[in-house]
Amino acid sequence: MLYSNPLVYIELHDSEIPWLKIFTHTPHKEFSECLPHEKTMIWEYLDIIEKEMLEYFKPDKINIASFGNMCPRVHWHIMARFNDDSYFPEPMWGVKQRKGSIKIAPMEPFLESVQKKLTSWSAI
Repeated sequence: MLYSNPLVYIELHDSEIPWLKIFTHTPHKEFSECLPHEKTMIWEYLDIIEKEMLEYFKPDKINIASFGNMCPRVHWHIMARFNDDSYFPEPMWGVKQRKGSIKIAPMEPFLESVQKKLTSWSAI
């Protein structure tokens, strides 16, 4: 687990691309069931993570998605996409287009920066 507080937790998804997931601790099935402060935190964290991915990895596109079919609880995916990743322009759940050839920066500095910014925002 990358980060956790009483409302949400964030995990790194094992993938060829930078990919984080935000979950609510409370097992809401739909986003509309979240409390206003949970919704606010999710949006703020999505914004923080997207900006960090854009600055650090310089992707061609950021994908943000909320699916709950396999994991029927509120969670959001934030993915840095590259023109030469294995699935682009398809979604990461789509048909593989090629053998990926992306070279990305090390994850550790990015994860440390995200943790710091999430913790700072939570303290506000």
